Amino acid sequence: MKITPRVFSGMQPTGSLHLGNYLGAMVNWIRMQDTHECIYCVVDLHAITVWQDPVELRDATRQVTAAYIAAGLDPAKSILFNQSQVSAHAELGWIFNCVARLGWLNRMTQFKEKAGKDREQASVGLYAYPNLMAADILAYRATHVPVGDDQKQHLELARDIAQKFNNDFRDRIVAEGFADGIFFPQPEPVITGPATRVMSLRDGTKKMSKSDPSDLSRINLTDDADTIAKKIQKAKTDPEPIPAEAEGFKGRPEAENLVGIYAALADEPVAKVLAAFGGQQFSGFKKALAEVATDKVGRIGDETRRLMQDPAEIDRILAGGAGRARAIAAPVMEKVKDIVGLIRS
Repeated sequence: MKITPRVFSGMQPTGSLHLGNYLGAMVNWIRMQDTHECIYCVVDLHAITVWQDPVELRDATRQVTAAYIAAGLDPAKSILFNQSQVSAHAELGWIFNCVARLGWLNRMTQFKEKAGKDREQASVGLYAYPNLMAADILAYRATHVPVGDDQKQHLELARDIAQKFNNDFRDRIVAEGFADGIFFPQPEPVITGPATRVMSLRDGTKKMSKSDPSDLSRINLTDDADTIAKKIQKAKTDPEPIPAEAEGFKGRPEAENLVGIYAALADEPVAKVLAAFGGQQFSGFKKALAEVATDKVGRIGDETRRLMQDPAEIDRILAGGAGRARAIAAPVMEKVKDIVGLIRS
């Protein structure tokens, strides 16, 4: 069972996917499916680390799947499925609960941020979900993981878990035919989207987020043209004109964010955008940004709504992808059980 170059990534079905998800991750996912073996997942087990309405969760899982496809993910090229349909994720997640150390999880900053001050009331799942994230990746022995800056710490944990598993069970791994004693690879981060950190339209120092209480802070992939234009017109800027060079962004996070979004959507270097708009006021630039955003995001929203009219077809796609995912994960889990010493039929 040699290690095959393989990509894995996923998003939670909580809240609407937004422009930050698209530019920071999905554009890169779409490109990679033409050059790599790719597995893209809707991580519904991660979603339930905080309470979810069951009916809304099912609908949100279908909507994220539809957005994946509308943005350009091809279920024929990539494996596309929802996490809970492949039991290897939960099985390996438990084994990794027994491999990872409490000290490692105590250093995870996202738990501290999400749990807030009342950590005693947070679910065990929210605390341990980085172990499940490691299982998501390593159930397929994935070698590359497209991640945002905020997930790099969790990927480092996955690398630590892989290394500790290999060290703890080295003799058994060798006995199972892996002469180098390495069963799980060290997954590498891929952070190469056109805008790896898209910021809030209301505060250029904060990342665009589903959880922001203000819907004006983000452009959702389901927003229509009028809504997109309205949000861009209301986006926070400053009274200074657009700089002619990137050095002019110093101390101007909102200006840098809007120009970066335009450059990513237009697939142009920031320098070219500044050459075209430098010295102009944001009133005119926002109209140009609204046009390019409506063209890209509007089409994704229209196609998402069309796909959502046939939920049975979305379910069929997810089931087909889950079958393909299980075919990869099943032999990995068989080997894991043999290595660990679990009896299997």
